[in-house]
This record gives sequence, C-alpha cells and structure tokens, in this order.
Amino acid sequence: MGQLDASETATVVVIDDDENVREALVGLFHSVGLATETYSSVKAFVANDLADRGSYCIVLDIRLPGQSGLEFQEALARDGDLRSVVLISAHVDVQMAVRAMKAGAVDVLTKPVREQDLLDAVNRGIERERARRLSVTRSEDIGARYQTLSDREREIMNRVASGMLNKQIAAEFDLSEATIKLHRSHVMQKMHASSLAELVRFADEVSRLKA
Repeated sequence: MGQLDASETATVVVIDDDENVREALVGLFHSVGLATETYSSVKAFVANDLADRGSYCIVLDIRLPGQSGLEFQEALARDGDLRSVVLISAHVDVQMAVRAMKAGAVDVLTKPVREQDLLDAVNRGIERERARRLSVTRSEDIGARYQTLSDREREIMNRVASGMLNKQIAAEFDLSEATIKLHRSHVMQKMHASSLAELVRFADEVSRLKA
C-alpha cells in the first residue's frame, strides 16, 4: 500500500429531496471538476454506499423525509464514521447548528447557499477525507511491517520503544548485548524506521491498532 494520489478525482455526494437543488448542485460541482452523485434520501444513499469510492464529501440536507440529514450525521458520529459532511437547510436554527458541529460537520449553511461558501466547505471536507484516508493507509502500512517481525523482534521493539537500554534487554532475555543489537537492527530495517523516535511512534501506532 502506498500514499494516496492527491490528484485523484474527488466526489461530492449530494443528498437532498429537492430535484431542482440536486440538479443545480451537480452543475456547480461539475463546473469545478468535481464528480457528483445524487440521492433523494438517506435510505437511497445507504443502499448504494460504496466504501472505496475515493475521497469525497457529503452535502446533506438537514430536513429530509425518513431519516433526517442531522439524524444521519449524528448516527455516523456515534458509529465512529468520520466521513466529511456539509449540512444545508432552508431553516437552520442555533440548536441544529450546534448539534451538527458537535457531531463533526465541516460546516452548516443556509439555503439559498452562496456558491463560493459551499465550494469552500466542500473542498475543506475533501481535504479532511483525504487526510483521514492517508492516515488509515499509513496505519495499515505500519501494521503490515509489524507483521513481518519475529516474536523475538516484536519483544525487542516493545522494550526499545519503552526506553530500555540494550544491556537491560540483554539481561532480561539472558542474551548477549551484541545479539540484542542485531535484533534491534533487524527491527529498524523491517519497520523502515530511520530513528529511535520514529520507531517509538510506530510502536505507539501498533498499540492503537491492537486496541
């Protein structure tokens, strides 16, 4: 797995029950080179949700038939789903805006939405999504490297990351310090760690993956 291509075509998912709004937003996003998918309800989107569609941002009407946009966004937040959401509505009160922002919304905008305000919010959402996906990919890469270590190398890595000296680790395992240095060198190579500080960060990431 490598880094994500920042030039990949980003997608805006529009969920709004007003067909005229959907058509207008498709035109707006296409005019700036953003691919667009449209849905009339949360239910329709969920039925076609593609986990691997690439970087994208959801533009979501707060008031929708069935599950409302705000309810859907709050459900995503409860499930730990960090997808970027921009909420729009003809009527936004302070309470709704606060709920949306607490649930992680990129922005809450009032219809009729200023085109530049919406584009700015969507671009922030896409960049947030790209950063999130890059973080996930990086974590998966670190986890894959960790899997290449032998059991002894994992033990050495954990102790090195905890701050133990080579001679202390050698004493614990009843091995020579030269053997510990060799294991430590293998760990650095397999984890692609260029420094002790980087190895410590990798060890912290592995601990989070295990949690």
